[in-house]
Amino acid sequence: MAIFARFYLTIEMINRVLIRSKVLQMAYAYYQNSDRDLRAVEKEFNLSLEKSYELYHYLLMLIPAIRDYAAERIELGRNKYLPTPEEQHPNTRFIDNRLARQLSANIELDHFAYNHSLSWAQQEGLIKQLYDQISGSPAYTEYMAAESCSYEDDKELWRKIFKQTLSDNDLLAEALEEHCLYWNDDLDIVISFVIKTIKRFEESQAANQPLLPMFKDESDREFARQLFHNTIINGSRYRDIIMSVVKNWELERLALMDLLILQIALAEIMDIPDIPLNVSFNEYIDLAKLFSTEKSGLFINGTLDTIVQQLKQENKLFKN
Repeated sequence: MAIFARFYLTIEMINRVLIRSKVLQMAYAYYQNSDRDLRAVEKEFNLSLEKSYELYHYLLMLIPAIRDYAAERIELGRNKYLPTPEEQHPNTRFIDNRLARQLSANIELDHFAYNHSLSWAQQEGLIKQLYDQISGSPAYTEYMAAESCSYEDDKELWRKIFKQTLSDNDLLAEALEEHCLYWNDDLDIVISFVIKTIKRFEESQAANQPLLPMFKDESDREFARQLFHNTIINGSRYRDIIMSVVKNWELERLALMDLLILQIALAEIMDIPDIPLNVSFNEYIDLAKLFSTEKSGLFINGTLDTIVQQLKQENKLFKN
């Protein structure tokens, strides 16, 4: 049990995948800005990480917000002058959902929402539209029609809602972008952490269910700081190495996003010693597929491989 408890605490919200994508976004902003104020961009980088963690809580708060809207809708139906039989005797399984009720009372979530002034109260129209989408989904229909319903079923419904209805949802993405410019780019990855959180919930924890910490430990916070600093401060050195390998390309012809991905990858490969090469390769190939062109993954892989072999021959790199 103690082993499980230690593992349970190692999952964090701001992981290294998100950190790398944030460094890429901030490096892009830095090189697009003629002022190139390192201190200002570093401040914005730290703020963007904090805003990702804020979005994580805000999306968890969406669960009780939609549940409360559904409860109000049922109550309005019951209080009609001439309610239908269905309105008089509604199926209350959705509003009785134990995960939603548990989140509604969660101490950590309530504390964070209060300290950061987070609320869905001014988003009634969006909540209605999202509920209409949810209530029309196969997952909702199956859940409401099932003969019995366990706590695990309650969790599974919300996992499916986030995965199938709220992920890639234009209404939600637009509303979040209006609320905070940092949030739209983070939506997909933060939803994945919301889903992880839902899976980890235990009924016995009640209101004391722990949420994901911002960082696993100080090593990830330090990784974020080092990767950002190395990328910017040693940028000229990394670019010289890149251009020595990509000999047939002028700097202006090389896609900016590909150049930045290579630059950040070298910051990690050359100056952060504790990360294996294969991990760095895989992460930056994935980053290229996500943020650049279809062919960028192959380009990044081939270029990094050539650079690594060259650095090893020059005795400038000793990683395996």
